Amino acid sequence: QVQLVESGGGLVQAGGSLKLSCAASGRIFSINFMGWYRQAPGKQRELVAVISRGGITNYADSVKGRFTISRDNAKNTVSLQMNSLKPDDTADYYCNAIDGTRELWGQGTLVTVSS
Repeated sequence: QVQLVESGGGLVQAGGSLKLSCAASGRIFSINFMGWYRQAPGKQRELVAVISRGGITNYADSVKGRFTISRDNAKNTVSLQMNSLKPDDTADYYCNAIDGTRELWGQGTLVTVSS
């Protein structure tokens, strides 16, 4: 059983920063992609950022230049540094990983940005 455990969510004022972290544990084969998705109330879940095992990244247009994704392959962790946060960034943030043919999800961590 593989688990993804997120941490780092919370309440921050607009313009502030937060860092989310996610650690995978359990019987892991080889995690190819790790990423972050978010879901705001009443909206569909959307991709925020993804990073390949080799370090290639992709970001949603709405977060480019403000968010940075990184990972540690040896520790099976992924982080999301979020700067210049906006109220529109308020959402539940979910860690995602592709391990072999399995798609894994964390339980989510809430990020609230006040104006």
